[in-house]
Amino acid sequence: MRWGRRVSVVLGALAVACGGNEAPPGLHGTALPSPAEPPRAAPDQELQIGLLPERNIFRQLERYEPLAAYLSARVGRGIHLEILPRYGNVVTNFESAGLDGAFFGSFTYVLAHRRLDVDAIARPVMQNGRSTYFGVVLVRRDSGIRDAAGLRGKRFAFVDQATTAGYLLPLEFLARHGVKDYRTFLGETYFAGTHEDVIRDVLDGRADAGAAKSSVLERMAGEDPRVVSDLTFLARSPDVPENGLALRRGLPPELRARLREALLTMHEDPHGRRALESLGAVRFIETRDEDYEPVYRLAREIGLDLDRYQYDNSR
Repeated sequence: MRWGRRVSVVLGALAVACGGNEAPPGLHGTALPSPAEPPRAAPDQELQIGLLPERNIFRQLERYEPLAAYLSARVGRGIHLEILPRYGNVVTNFESAGLDGAFFGSFTYVLAHRRLDVDAIARPVMQNGRSTYFGVVLVRRDSGIRDAAGLRGKRFAFVDQATTAGYLLPLEFLARHGVKDYRTFLGETYFAGTHEDVIRDVLDGRADAGAAKSSVLERMAGEDPRVVSDLTFLARSPDVPENGLALRRGLPPELRARLREALLTMHEDPHGRRALESLGAVRFIETRDEDYEPVYRLAREIGLDLDRYQYDNSR
């Protein structure tokens, strides 16, 4: 059985146990050129689009550059991709970095929508037909940790304070089991910065437990069979939207409309399908704020005030 399929089975079993479905396999394709060279745009005319540090920055750029080139050709504007060093930077530095939009994670989108004038327009459907992912709290099978109580005094790896899978989920999981302050309950905590790093740290024993998103877990399963053989899961989050594009409301309406149309129809164009393949997707679908209700609900359940939430990964 292929590793991608095997980890889908493992995650699928967890989803059934927790009332959800299996997560998408994030397959990686080959970057191919856009259908035409976009018009040369002055730097101040380029669209500045932010990316999250979900994985190694070079691999992240490799996934998105064909999409940027395709959209640039379709809308007649240069597109510059900017990888933010931390998840929270996409919210706190959105305006100072001069971003016109970003491929937000589910929690970063919720924060940005509440604090900035941005609205989601589209998100990808991955290669198994899903446009959502879920978070998991993961441990090594040989750790002896079987429930929330087993995490007492352990070293826990979060991703970032601005992630659903890598922060909101484990806080909700612990709170649901009576833990009021994770800092006093857990022995040590740190922020690894990416979902990949959390998974590797748990696999390699640098952390006793961690939390990460299912789609990254599945992608890594194709590279490292230990993801399937050595890890097990204590909890999962509700399904939340895959990283989708949200744009600032100040963009000209006709430009917003062209970007939205290009994304929603690119699967009909051979060049668009090649760009989608690089992203590990088959198409984009329309996305609205109400699609993020599971994230709003998680925040309410742990008593998090989105309007006053302070991003600080130093703790």
